Amino acid sequence: MSALAAYGGLFLAALIAATILPAQSEAVLAGLLASKSYTPALLILVAGIGNVLGSVINWLLGLGIERFRDARWFPVSTKSLERAGNWYRRYGWWSLLLSWMPVIGDPLTVAAGIMREPFGRFLLVVSLAKFGRYIALAAIVLHWL
Repeated sequence: MSALAAYGGLFLAALIAATILPAQSEAVLAGLLASKSYTPALLILVAGIGNVLGSVINWLLGLGIERFRDARWFPVSTKSLERAGNWYRRYGWWSLLLSWMPVIGDPLTVAAGIMREPFGRFLLVVSLAKFGRYIALAAIVLHWL
């Protein structure tokens, strides 16, 4: 596999995984790290940027979600959004530190948009969470710990 295809595929997997669409990027990153054919720091950077960009898409969706919330085609259930909104109201922007988690992370980033979280703080906290997860995964796969 060419390096461009590997990094590009990882970027797309990370971007899609961070949106409200179901996908996994950890397996792609772990496989590329385990192959030892690519630079770990660059893999983490590419995955992190893709995943943060996906969360930014969610935040933007949250800004305008009220008009689409009950549409049949909308992929996030009202119950899931309400749960994320309640969590977000209770814990505020600190809850974005959990944006890396499966199931609740993506709705939290949508809730941040709904709640009109300032973009700068959103970007900083989500970046810390997303990059932190990928660094931890790399540490486990590459036996840094």
